[in-house]
Amino acid sequence: MDRNAPIGVFDSGIGGLTVVREIMRQLPEEKIVYFGDTARLPYGNKSKETVIRFSRQIVRFLKSRGVKAIVVACNTASSYALEEVRKDEDIPVIGVINAGARAAVSATRNGKIGVIGTEGTIKSGTYGAVLREMKPGVEVFGRACPLFVPLVEEGLFHDSVTDEIASRYLSSLKEKYIDTLVLGCTHYPLLRSTVGKIMGDSVTLVNPAYETAVQLRTLLASMEMGNDEGKALPLEEKYQFFVSDLAEKFTDFATAILPDEVKNTVQIDIEEY
Repeated sequence: MDRNAPIGVFDSGIGGLTVVREIMRQLPEEKIVYFGDTARLPYGNKSKETVIRFSRQIVRFLKSRGVKAIVVACNTASSYALEEVRKDEDIPVIGVINAGARAAVSATRNGKIGVIGTEGTIKSGTYGAVLREMKPGVEVFGRACPLFVPLVEEGLFHDSVTDEIASRYLSSLKEKYIDTLVLGCTHYPLLRSTVGKIMGDSVTLVNPAYETAVQLRTLLASMEMGNDEGKALPLEEKYQFFVSDLAEKFTDFATAILPDEVKNTVQIDIEEY
């Protein structure tokens, strides 16, 4: 494996860019190939079998780009497909759930943890299982927030409609007196200020995107696979972005998350993989 090969990252759309942003901050020497499955989002309302099929196609595409490790920057795909994909691959594949859960059990004081995510993530129960394994006795309260992803994809980060929907979704969690809330979808950190305002200062928000970048840094260091080229590549060579549809729209939205890094987005036919 070439230590100077890029890291592959994928998500159903733009949400995974929150993970990319953290990887860029914590691993500035690393090259990145990102794929957003914008033709088939959201994943949260798809069946497990469909998400596994999509994930395998994307992994094959990323491997065709010569990546040395893959980050499944999608909670639904991490819930449904991570273990299946890992069995097939000879390179490291990590998801976002374990890292987020680890941070949540460290943060909670009263043992009441909330998780918000897509219908697929919440229905899978993966977060609850992982959290209880890490900290037996912890109480976990899940809440699906299916409209959050389309709101983010439409760029409605700060909007009265978003505020109203968030208030409705989160009211049940407030009644449980949780002190920690996992933003269990990589789109959700883009609504962090809205969620934080509704939940209040007494609730710690956990961003799995940050924790996943920390896990990746540790993994590459342990394998001695960190990039050691030490040279500054042009951004369009260092960071490459691919989507399955609406490349121009993706670029427009991506600049709200990564203002300088997204120079060009290439549309591919993911079904070919």
